[in-house]
Amino acid sequence: MDVSERYREAWESYWRETSDAPGEAIWDADPSLSAARDVDRLARHADPALPIVDLGCGNGTQTRYLAARFGRALGVDLSHAAVAHARRADTAGTVEFRQLSLTDPAAVGELHERLGDVNVYMRAVIHQSDAPDRRPVAEAVATLVGRRGRGFVTELTEESKTTLARLAESPGGPPLKLRRVFDHGLKPADAGDVEVPELLAAAGLRILAEGPTALAQTEQWPDGSRVELPARWFVVAPAAARASGG
Repeated sequence: MDVSERYREAWESYWRETSDAPGEAIWDADPSLSAARDVDRLARHADPALPIVDLGCGNGTQTRYLAARFGRALGVDLSHAAVAHARRADTAGTVEFRQLSLTDPAAVGELHERLGDVNVYMRAVIHQSDAPDRRPVAEAVATLVGRRGRGFVTELTEESKTTLARLAESPGGPPLKLRRVFDHGLKPADAGDVEVPELLAAAGLRILAEGPTALAQTEQWPDGSRVELPARWFVVAPAAARASGG
């Protein structure tokens, strides 16, 4: 199976109409507020000698940080326009970026065959995927980690819907960056809280560690404070991995 044409075009149009300016996307926070702390959580369980693959890499802001922490980093995204952004931003050429649909098991399997087992970083992909695509996305994580890799998955919680509703009710209406998300038909925080761990388990993944977090955004509240969306993180391993490996 593959994603719907509606979903694919929503992301293509979003990234085509997004400038290369850092922080233009509402979720494009500086890595010090996102990937840096995530990698610290992942590193307690993962082999840093393995490559890391950033699933749903967008414009590659977090991927470029990951490249500094692992020997090799690769970013993949459904959107060709997003990959083009990422390649332009990677002026040092430290990361490989490619277009790939996580719901295409043949393409995901080919990537695993080429790279071998990898560590995976996936930030806020399941929650905005169409419902039929969520399990294939989780299965893509399982395929890529193989036997030796570990995955870091973070997803918005249901509570974040309340936060987004408050933000949309700001004086003057939703801030521009949030309005652009809605205008392109993207659906943040669409997965339920119990759904994410259930999907990971169904994909053959075991949760080694988890906890609450908040995803920093590039929008601000009227008082100038940063918008942060409630989320939960998971470090996962293949279910068959020995406990000592986690």
